[in-house]
Amino acid sequence: MQILVNLIRQQHQERPRVQSYTLEVEPSITILDCLNQIKWTLDGSLSFRKNCRNTICGSCAIRINGRAALACKQNVGQELERSAKMNAQLRSAESPSSATSTPEITLAPLGNMPVIKDLVVDMGSFWHNLETVQPYISTAGRQVPEREFLQVPADRAQLDQTGNCIMCGACYSDCNALEVSGDFVGPHALAKGYRTLADSRDTARAERLSEYQQGTAGVWGCTRCFNCNTVCPMDVAPLDQINRIKSHILAQETIQPSRAVRHRKVLVDLVQQGGWIDERKFGLRVLGNGLRDWRGLWSLLPLGLAMVMRRKFPVSFQPSPGTNEVRSLINSVKMHESDS
Repeated sequence: MQILVNLIRQQHQERPRVQSYTLEVEPSITILDCLNQIKWTLDGSLSFRKNCRNTICGSCAIRINGRAALACKQNVGQELERSAKMNAQLRSAESPSSATSTPEITLAPLGNMPVIKDLVVDMGSFWHNLETVQPYISTAGRQVPEREFLQVPADRAQLDQTGNCIMCGACYSDCNALEVSGDFVGPHALAKGYRTLADSRDTARAERLSEYQQGTAGVWGCTRCFNCNTVCPMDVAPLDQINRIKSHILAQETIQPSRAVRHRKVLVDLVQQGGWIDERKFGLRVLGNGLRDWRGLWSLLPLGLAMVMRRKFPVSFQPSPGTNEVRSLINSVKMHESDS
């Protein structure tokens, strides 16, 4: 079959351009095979990364038709089928060219990282952010003991999912939080961070939880867009690991709560009390931290004055008629979480 491969090519700090190549291929060949064919027979100047060709090393991650994936894992037939499903509603059923035109596949470099050349990106920020979460057993845990560290199968099984990560950068590439905030460490780093929390040999749990909850750099910077779970080729499910870290943070009473933690806890507490949020208490308790954060309180002043001037300030609070039902649901969830 004949396909058209549209490559987003780019030199460092230059504007990207589209270069198209027509290939004769079998539906079963991989996208990496297509790249090899272009480089070996059509254009030797094309640059891309590859190594194992067996979905182990993660080197060949690129954006295929708009989402990050491993070039050695995705084949032409899969991509054309996926593209056809996505574009079905956009194509005109009456257009005679839609059924006869050459199918296309668009390949681009990973996102959220600067391009070095063509499909090769600079992963410096990716590795730097990973290092900030210290993704290895704590110093105390690395001390040589009299005997080896032993783990029962149940403890070891806690590490299996996150241990599958091959550091391909797919989740980092398609992370919406990184698009808007350079502070966020990324889903790959936090997934590795949870691996250390789940490791029975680690002795720095409290320090890690305190670090992971800091501002938008940690777990609270995640927008929960689900992209990382969708594109991960190894089913690590980074968003699931981020949510597990959040659960551990919220369960820790000894850690000084950040504004993000107060936001979560105060919201649940107020809804449990009145069925919905009492906005007067919400701002004071979250931003003001119970009148202890004067900077947070000061930040509320302009909004409060504007609401008073426009007669929008709520002088009273009317509980929801369904407060009892809401309270019962919240208590049921809490009991379920404590049992699990």
